[in-house]
Amino acid sequence: MLNDKLFVIPALSFAAGIYIDSRFPLPNNSTGMTGKNVLYSKIKIMEKLQPFLSKYKQTIVYFYPKDNTPGCTIEAHDFSTYKYLFNKNRIGIVWVSKDSEKSHCNFIEKQNLTIDLISDEDLSLQKQFDVWWEKNMYGKIVHWTIRSTFLLDWTWKILKERRNVKATGHVQKIIEELELK
Repeated sequence: MLNDKLFVIPALSFAAGIYIDSRFPLPNNSTGMTGKNVLYSKIKIMEKLQPFLSKYKQTIVYFYPKDNTPGCTIEAHDFSTYKYLFNKNRIGIVWVSKDSEKSHCNFIEKQNLTIDLISDEDLSLQKQFDVWWEKNMYGKIVHWTIRSTFLLDWTWKILKERRNVKATGHVQKIIEELELK
């Protein structure tokens, strides 16, 4: 059974005149996505983020590598601690990783978190925001998520982005940069 703190994306229906925002270019042709698959990819991305973007004036979308790892746990506690300050300023927080919903539930319960987590097992969000990396290291292909933060407004416009951030002190830097009180 899913934890009631875990935000589960409801099935959304879209009208024929769906708004596809050009600020979010689709994965390039090297991914092999064309035509109907491209539209499907955009709809899946919108389904994952739209509930957050429509609820707040702005939303912090934070991509992280893995549940229950030291750096991610430190930052999860920091975001949970200051969630009230972000919400008071009408800024939502949503975390995204490739971990499963079950893993997210365990992470939330074990760490007593108050932030929302999205499972991106198909990597659609990570690829869209270009935070999923692949590198050939000594003949072995290695994949990882670049710890990154994006501030979006409700129209999907990226207001700020920070890539390859350090877990320790990151939340305080965001609070200072956004001048939250």
